[in-house]
Amino acid sequence: MTDGRPLRFLIVGGINTAFGLAVYPALLIALRPLGIGYMGALPIAQAVSLVFAYTLQKIWVFRTRGDVPREFARFASFYLGIYAINWLALPFLVEVVRLRPWVAQLGFVGATVIGSWFFHSRLTFGAAPRR
Repeated sequence: MTDGRPLRFLIVGGINTAFGLAVYPALLIALRPLGIGYMGALPIAQAVSLVFAYTLQKIWVFRTRGDVPREFARFASFYLGIYAINWLALPFLVEVVRLRPWVAQLGFVGATVIGSWFFHSRLTFGAAPRR
């Protein structure tokens, strides 16, 4: 693939990671005067980060003109599935395989990056017309 999508995917992943790491503390500060605590800020941060990530993937990585509701539903379903699998895999990797939690999570994140490339390039954005 010579169109640069894999490189753009990695760059956008870095941007999304930085954004995700920044948005939660920013929301904690911004929502404190409204009485919204750390658990209330979490789903808002997740939703904002998901929309941000989808937008960058659509516009800059895959450059599709496809059906936004369909693409977004697939995009979001991937991360919902990953979240659920993570809840099952992490205790298994820590308690049964005896990995340190940060090692297990690092490996899971690596697998998620690879899996998300294949999922999004083939299913989420794969059939959509390109710009």
